Amino acid sequence: MTHDAMPAVLEPEDLLRMPDGERYELIDGIPREKSMGAKSEEIGGLVVTQFNIFIRPKKLGRAYPSQTGFQCFPAKPKQVRMPDASFVAAGRLPDDRSPEGYIKVAPDIAVEVVSPNEEYEEVEAKVAEYRSAGVKLIWVVSPKSKTVLIRRLDGTCAEVGEAGTLSGEDVLPGFACAVAELFV
Repeated sequence: MTHDAMPAVLEPEDLLRMPDGERYELIDGIPREKSMGAKSEEIGGLVVTQFNIFIRPKKLGRAYPSQTGFQCFPAKPKQVRMPDASFVAAGRLPDDRSPEGYIKVAPDIAVEVVSPNEEYEEVEAKVAEYRSAGVKLIWVVSPKSKTVLIRRLDGTCAEVGEAGTLSGEDVLPGFACAVAELFV
C-alpha cells in the first residue's frame, strides 16, 4: 500500500497488515514514516546488542530493535511508537514471550536516537509519551554531540558525554555501556 493510498486514520492492526508497516509509527491513528538514517539505525542496533550481551545469559528480559512497535499508551489506543532500541524486563510480557503483534506493555527502557531530520519537538513529544506510559528510563542519543540525555520517570534528567558510561540504574542493575562505544 502506498502512502497516498492509506486511509486517513488507521487502527494498529491495519499498520501490522501493511507490507511496509514496520516503517511507520501510528500517531493518533495517522501513519507517520519513521525517519532514520544509517548512523541512527547503527547506534540503535549497538544498544540492542549491548542489552542482549547483558540480559540474555541472566534471562533478565528482552531487547528489541527499531522495528518493534509498542501499543502501550492507555489514553491513546491508536498510538504505536517504535523506539530505536528498547528493553522489557522479564516477567512483564504475557507468558514471558514476545507477542506476534505490538507489545502492549511499556518498555522499561526506551532509546531514541536523534535522526538528522528530526526536530527537537518531535523527540520531546516521544519522551513525554513514553513517560506518560510509565517508561522508567529513556535515553535520547545525539550522534552530533555524542551525548546521551537520560530522562527518568520521576522527571529527573542527566547528560552523559562521550567519556562517560550509561548505566541501567535501578531499572537494569549492573548494566553499563561506555557512551563512546555507541559512536565508533
